[in-house]
Amino acid sequence: MRVAHQVIAFEKILASYDGVLPLHRFLPTYFKLNKQMGSSDRRWATRHLYSFFRLGKALPKHSNEIRLAISDFLCHDSLSLIVEKNLPYFVQYIKDSLIEKINLVKTNYADFDLKDVFPFEDHLCHSINKEEFFTSFFVQPDLFIRIDELDKHHVLGKLQNAEVSFTTLSETAVALPNGTKLETILPEGVYQVQDLSSQFTGTYFKPNKWDKWWDCCAASGGKTLLLHSLQPVLDLLVTDLRESILNNLDERFRLAGIKKYHKKELDLLQNNDQILHHYQFDGIILDAPCTGSGTWGRTPEMLTYFQEKKINQFSTIQKAIVQNVVKYLKTSKPIIYITCSAFKEENEDVVAFMTENLPLKLEKMEVLKGYGKKADTMFVARLIKIDQD
Repeated sequence: MRVAHQVIAFEKILASYDGVLPLHRFLPTYFKLNKQMGSSDRRWATRHLYSFFRLGKALPKHSNEIRLAISDFLCHDSLSLIVEKNLPYFVQYIKDSLIEKINLVKTNYADFDLKDVFPFEDHLCHSINKEEFFTSFFVQPDLFIRIDELDKHHVLGKLQNAEVSFTTLSETAVALPNGTKLETILPEGVYQVQDLSSQFTGTYFKPNKWDKWWDCCAASGGKTLLLHSLQPVLDLLVTDLRESILNNLDERFRLAGIKKYHKKELDLLQNNDQILHHYQFDGIILDAPCTGSGTWGRTPEMLTYFQEKKINQFSTIQKAIVQNVVKYLKTSKPIIYITCSAFKEENEDVVAFMTENLPLKLEKMEVLKGYGKKADTMFVARLIKIDQD
């Protein structure tokens, strides 16, 4: 029976996965080691694993097969054999809205509680609508790209010719179905993959021509590229703890036309005065290391494997980094604090620490609610350095 084969494959992969690697990295390795799995097997196993983890820790008293059937029913509008086998009464409702399907599950499973999907609700930022946030985990986020306004007609034309569905959200933001193979459709350099909320953080930058800016946790360089799109005439420093990451920036920057920039490998938890003693910046972007809880719609396995103690660990790191970078900021100039976290300890609490312990005043802060937009939930704050005299 095909359904029995699918259940066995699902259970086998689930038993071998420990959450150390992101699921999107674990599965290709697993499939390479299990070459007997055909393309259909791999496709269904991937769907089943991602659906299963979107349920978080809900319905713990039920078997993995029942939990998988319920989560697959909620996540998809196309039937799977596992839903047909375990939830035959649900089959006729597969095309219903997500809210209607959730209510159907609640009616038939009294112990189903949305709060169990995301078991860290006490840590959420107060402005987040919890029910909408929890519900969003059953929806696959979109793929978002940022384009130059001058390239918009050309890019959209290419997408139309390739018969790719898309939605234009602004002059520079486009949403596409997750998994769209853009590299086969669009030439390099005419687009940047960047979540919608991440793109919005750029409204907080406000760079001036000839400014000197520091992207101190540059990672893949997305925020620097966004900054450059707003003001191309800047003196840029990008730093990161990982040299390999910085080396990858060169090609991205070249394609984006960024020629004037400096890069340094820095551990921001250490004193870097010997390296940065002569630097003074007109703006600092601190896209801080964080739990990433606002992006777990893309990595739903974190709902199961994340350890609550890490929230305070990341908050401690964020506060330490802020103290080590703000001294290189000129008076009256901004530091932009960004996380892709939905936890108040990493967001409002860190901002409160900054204003209470450092020469900074808050200009504006905001939780960027990606739920409802098939995007990530993020946090951004703009603080200004004040004169200590």
